[in-house]
This record gives sequence, C-alpha cells and structure tokens, in this order.
Amino acid sequence: MKLVPNARRSWRWFSMQLATLAGIAPIAWTQMPDEWRMEISPAVMGYIGLGWLLVFIIARLVDQDGGA
Repeated sequence: MKLVPNARRSWRWFSMQLATLAGIAPIAWTQMPDEWRMEISPAVMGYIGLGWLLVFIIARLVDQDGGA
C-alpha cells in the first residue's frame, strides 16, 4: 500500500473532514435526548444518509490542494 504524495496535508481535505464528522455522528446521535431522536423518521434518516454520501463523493472529487 502506498500513500498519496501529500498525505501529511490530508487533514485539510474536505473529504477527510467529512469522514471525521461521519465517524462522530453516531456518537452524537446516541447522546441526543430520546425526544429529539423520536422526531426524525427512519425515512428521513435514509435521505440524510444519501445526502451525506453525495456530499462526501463531491468533496472527494474536488481539487482541494490546487494541484499540488
């Protein structure tokens, strides 16, 4: 396995920041009051997940280092 040439600067990439948020989201979800969680239907959660996936893909495709 070989790292990308600019791996040291990966924390600046939108896709890495979004992946971090995606990893933190389940923790935040469990810390929410039950009343709040009950307000969001499973169908809406599916759309939120799909939207998050699309944003992540777009962020990964955007040139984030100016070609460096």
